[in-house]
Amino acid sequence: MAASPVYAFRRQPTMVDYPGRIAAIFFTSGCNFSCGFCHNATLMGAPRPGLSWERMDEVCADFRRNWTDAAVISGGEPTLAAGLPELIRFYKRHGFAVKLDTNGSNPEMLEACLPDLDYVAMDVKTALEDYPSLTGWSRPDRLRRSVELLRSGGVRHEFRTTVIPGHHNADRMRRIGIELNGSNRLVLQPFVPDESLPGETFRTLPRTPPEQLEELRSTVTEFVHEVVVRGGGG
Repeated sequence: MAASPVYAFRRQPTMVDYPGRIAAIFFTSGCNFSCGFCHNATLMGAPRPGLSWERMDEVCADFRRNWTDAAVISGGEPTLAAGLPELIRFYKRHGFAVKLDTNGSNPEMLEACLPDLDYVAMDVKTALEDYPSLTGWSRPDRLRRSVELLRSGGVRHEFRTTVIPGHHNADRMRRIGIELNGSNRLVLQPFVPDESLPGETFRTLPRTPPEQLEELRSTVTEFVHEVVVRGGGG
């Protein structure tokens, strides 16, 4: 039997990653972006073999016994995994609500999975024309398609932007807002420096100050119905 797409999982559930639920977080490996500010850099590159389905059964049963009621599929980039639809159905059989974290680069896989998903969080890293310099990837048409799928698909969702000092400014945030015009929810979260980040220039940047998050929030409120600052404390 083939292995699952899950490469690793966080042993402690979280009340932060899935609004309103106690969630277990599972990570797939492999990513088609090369973001220098990625906190999951060990999952970048080509996908690697995952945990067996038997092991996944044990892990999910343990989480369910401890009141965990949701599964978050993160990465890496989960939509690169051919077995993602099967994984989502697996979690549903275990009684979990299922949330997908995605960079939006694979709208075909996203569309295939939407009927079985309960929540989707899509990262909008920067203004679409600036993706090559920040992520090493450039297919704005695919990102726009994913945005439209979420806005029209009837599945609860949010868009997320990590605000990086020296990169995100009022102009870039306004261009992000224009791309998301009419969307229900955008979450702004701070960049958090770490010496293990893959991009050297990002390791010494300061944490995004709360006042910058609030200032940039005001530039997109005319485009998005709800703009939330998450984790803005120092």
